[in-house]
Amino acid sequence: MSSERHAIIAQGMQALAARDHARAAELLRSVAEAAPPADFPWPALANAELALGCNDAAEAAIDRQLAAAIRDVGALLLKGLLRERAGDARAAISFYRTAQAQMAFDGRVPPELAQLEAHARAYLASTSDDFTGHLLGKLGEALSPAMQEAVDLLTGKRQIHLQQPTMFYYPGLPQRRFYDPAEFPWLEAMLAHVPAMQEELSAVIAGGDAGFDPYVRHNPDRPAPANHLLERKDWSAFYFWRDGVVVAENAARCPATMAALELAPLPRIPGRSPNAHWSSLLPGTHIKPHCGMLNTRLICHIPVQTAPNCWLRVGSDTRTWEPGVPLVFDDSIEHEAKNDGPQRRVVLLFELWRPEVPEEDRAAIARIFQAIGSYSSG
Repeated sequence: MSSERHAIIAQGMQALAARDHARAAELLRSVAEAAPPADFPWPALANAELALGCNDAAEAAIDRQLAAAIRDVGALLLKGLLRERAGDARAAISFYRTAQAQMAFDGRVPPELAQLEAHARAYLASTSDDFTGHLLGKLGEALSPAMQEAVDLLTGKRQIHLQQPTMFYYPGLPQRRFYDPAEFPWLEAMLAHVPAMQEELSAVIAGGDAGFDPYVRHNPDRPAPANHLLERKDWSAFYFWRDGVVVAENAARCPATMAALELAPLPRIPGRSPNAHWSSLLPGTHIKPHCGMLNTRLICHIPVQTAPNCWLRVGSDTRTWEPGVPLVFDDSIEHEAKNDGPQRRVVLLFELWRPEVPEEDRAAIARIFQAIGSYSSG
């Protein structure tokens, strides 16, 4: 770049900073075509043209910038704004979303773009509602649950959440968040024990909660988990089975609960399972989003003490605990729970094999975990 062009561009940038948009545009236009494209401040010229109401010229300048730097966040946002002003909502949405994705990848919103980024977010939210209304107007509102979810995914109201076990992944399983309790006929017999379980729970609580321990514990032989509930009783467990062994003292205090668990087809892996416990969540407690260790199991919750404003989200599906209604879900899909109410919630929690895993593979998986448990380097 010649020294003369460099001086003119510098004057143009100074004029833009002084908000003398006419002077800035005049100076920058005069050298735009002669300057090497990669060395010219196209966003500055675009901003000057935009301030003057010359949207076509502004868009031509920002297109030059995007040709040289296709993921330039400022250029993407400005292009989205120009498409928005041109009435091209679909293009505006595309550029705004690409800018958001790039900022998420970068891990930051450049401070100088904060106002335009906030505008883009507000625009995306409003157009999502408009687009949803347009779609439903064409489709009609009598949609199946699956089609309603598909529309929510299309319009950004939901996200796709798939199995992401942290330790063991078994391929080919359906991506089901919650299972219908009717698929497990033995649950009905278990529910008949709930009144007796409630009496046992009341007795344990009246006795000072002895037996309830923090669910998130630190094993001294392993690094401490980075969990805000570490060693706290906000989320606690009263174990009946732990790593394949009956917790004798707790079992003796709660015969009705043990009788109920005998009705469930609990996995049997020496040193690993069954695992079954009362899971207690105190008011205000938030179990943050996480995924379970493996996707070959399901988690079952039988409500023993329900609480208002207490919820469980699995993927994009949120449920509450209702009396007499078990929740059976795949914990390898991102999930979280929170007690937003004033009362304690307690469920009987235990593991099940996923029904889609054949018996021979269950046996092989059991051998895998026994091998893992018995491994010691050297």
